[in-house]
Amino acid sequence: MVLGSADLELCDTYTQLDYKPFDPRIKRTEATLTGPDGARFKVTKGAPNIVLDLCVNKAEIEDRLNTIITELGTRGIRCLAVAKTFETDNDWKMIGVLTFLDPPRPDTKATIAEARKYGVGVKMITGDHLLIAKEMGRMLDLGDAIETAENLPQFPASGDPKDIPNTLAEEYGEFIASLDGFAQVQPEHKYLIVETLRQGGFVVAMTGDGVNDAPALKRADVGIAVDGSTDAARAAADMVLTEPGLSVIVDAMLIARGVFQRMQSFLTYRIAATLQLVFFFFIAVFALSPSDYNAVVAGHEDETRFFHFPVLMFMLITLLNDGTLMAIGYDNVRPRKLPQKWNLPVMFSISAVLASVACLSSLLLLWMALDSVKDYSNSVFHAVGLPAQDYQHIVTMIYLKVSISDFLTLFSARTQSSPFFSYRPSLVLFVGAILSLTISTVVAAVWPDSSPDNIPCIGLSRLSDGQTESTAQRLMPLYIWLYCIFWWLVQDACKVGWCALMKKYDILSYTSNLEPSTPLRGISVGAGPSGKSRTFSEHNGETVPY
Repeated sequence: MVLGSADLELCDTYTQLDYKPFDPRIKRTEATLTGPDGARFKVTKGAPNIVLDLCVNKAEIEDRLNTIITELGTRGIRCLAVAKTFETDNDWKMIGVLTFLDPPRPDTKATIAEARKYGVGVKMITGDHLLIAKEMGRMLDLGDAIETAENLPQFPASGDPKDIPNTLAEEYGEFIASLDGFAQVQPEHKYLIVETLRQGGFVVAMTGDGVNDAPALKRADVGIAVDGSTDAARAAADMVLTEPGLSVIVDAMLIARGVFQRMQSFLTYRIAATLQLVFFFFIAVFALSPSDYNAVVAGHEDETRFFHFPVLMFMLITLLNDGTLMAIGYDNVRPRKLPQKWNLPVMFSISAVLASVACLSSLLLLWMALDSVKDYSNSVFHAVGLPAQDYQHIVTMIYLKVSISDFLTLFSARTQSSPFFSYRPSLVLFVGAILSLTISTVVAAVWPDSSPDNIPCIGLSRLSDGQTESTAQRLMPLYIWLYCIFWWLVQDACKVGWCALMKKYDILSYTSNLEPSTPLRGISVGAGPSGKSRTFSEHNGETVPY
């Protein structure tokens, strides 16, 4: 009992005849007792304003009670009023006020600050008195823009959620979004606040622990049942916390954003790699025919009339590529400062820029190699001191170029709008890429003189029949590496430049996606463990890494 001042042995002399548990709708509990003298009476305990309305002496004590509640509320002390009936009549009379402290959990303030840091606005919803709510908002740095439920929407008279109008966001959206919290609310208000935010375009999450929180937990995009929740709340929630505190919500949010970034990196790279291969071979077959450069190999006229690639080389590229790509699931990421959503046109355009530079550099290398066969003295290869090539070496050269470009493109795609050096890759991804690049380089360097699929090819460090000894030819894999690295830097610079251009001129809704399209933008997180509800507002939009 209060500060241990009550005589508990005396309490045992009373007999409980009936008990009505706390009802969140009427905000009080009630019991029927008989005393030691056999007198029968009722007692009730609940919110002071509710209990006061029951009392016949309301007019006499209202001012005094409000003064006490106000004084205690400004100090963050909660109050419960107690009233009873007397045997002579059934009228309720106020007999006192119980005071107690219900401070927030130690990690709540830091959790709210972290949530806001990552673009998630936080609101508090509580059935407590307005003064208590404002003091709690001050303690948590939540803000003092807190109102009662007086101006909130009301549940339909039918009690059916299907009858809730779809105009809540228009009528109440600005009001709800502008506040830091709500006090003296009824359970149905939690549901209506969530519904209003969802209608306004928010992604809404709700925390709760009680039976009365279950409908709002179910309606929210992410229902979170806190530690110690009732079975009803757990059943309605999408996520159940098994330990006290709310900080794990922010952890889960950051993990989810990391997963999203990895998915985005995967798709950006996969689209870029596919576009590069498809367009390179499409253009190479029709625009860069070996027969136009006198590069047709005797005995292989049909296979060398157009630029062909052995299937085995395709398989090697795909196998090593996919093996490295699987490691992106373990890559390092930096959680974005604001929530994200898919912008497929932006993602596709970034992939197209990456693919275009890689494809252009491959076509350019193929043209320079073929040109060295046709007119070596006037070719680029002659100008830079490289030996003339033949078709066998050209095939292997393009294999190595495409392989290296694909792997380097992955490191550019993973950082999205930022330069490739913004943050280091994970050890798993880095080792996987190095291993795949090493295998590709060794294969391209020492490939035996053979004709898989009747297409002649030979390792870049080997000499073909009739070719004179040349150190430059032996070092050709190194030169291809330098060529690829140069174009990789160009590729990454083009990517960063294109993202900057999209941001500046809002191309493909790049900039408008960073900001909410309506006054509302958010996640709402609801009722928390100590009877409070918390609302976290979250933007929808893609942002740059912090």
